[in-house]
Amino acid sequence: MKSATMIGHILIAALLPVQTTPGLHAPTLHVMTWNVCAGTNAACPLHRRSTTELAWHVAVLATRTDAIFLQEFCTGADADLERELETRTGRAWSVRSAPLTHPDGSPYECHPDRTGRPRGTQSVTLAVAGDDRHFEVHPLTSPPWGPRRYAICTTDRAFCTSHLSSGMRNDDRQKGAPYRHAQLRELLKLRADVVGGDLNLTPRDAAVAYKGRDECDPRNRWTYATRERKIDYLFAGDGRVRRCFLDRARGTWSDHVPLHAWISRR
Repeated sequence: MKSATMIGHILIAALLPVQTTPGLHAPTLHVMTWNVCAGTNAACPLHRRSTTELAWHVAVLATRTDAIFLQEFCTGADADLERELETRTGRAWSVRSAPLTHPDGSPYECHPDRTGRPRGTQSVTLAVAGDDRHFEVHPLTSPPWGPRRYAICTTDRAFCTSHLSSGMRNDDRQKGAPYRHAQLRELLKLRADVVGGDLNLTPRDAAVAYKGRDECDPRNRWTYATRERKIDYLFAGDGRVRRCFLDRARGTWSDHVPLHAWISRR
């Protein structure tokens, strides 16, 4: 049984205008990136929500997408997300997470849900339409005293996403953000067709990513609500990003705004 809040969200979703892509002459991919903020931050609305609720909140945003990049998700919700996406879209989906770890290699666990049930490990997650898609996980250079960061990609490098170090005291707060810049270079070296996620860098600091690439939102509108900064991105090859949409209507679901891009296929 859905909660009153979830039913309200369904009604809101039904009333919102359908997003179209007028004037597009080539088939496009629809990609969404979103930091769900569900794992350990008690200030976030999805903190300690059940895995079923996490899956619903993602799927209701992404019914028409072809690929979804998630950060601060929980591995325990992977199967729920795959089922929810398949139910809502009528298509097969493949979902895979790269769990974060502590410096000693132990899992960076999500806090349990409100009933005390475990939700797995905080993760960066990739969901792609299609059955039996294959994925690979790439470790990124991380501060030896902070969480270990990873990128997750499809094996054909069609899609690749990550969540770079936060910039907090225990996670790359040093002058010049040396670890985040190293992580960004490593992410770009994977040469994915569509790449993005929560980079925890403003556009000026992420300048290397713009070379030879289109970015979803050249206006650089803020995606991180707490400080009103742009730190979430979707990149594709030069000239291929056809349209961008920031879903500010769902800004109360997380401390990040969902970011959508329509990208022409190669």
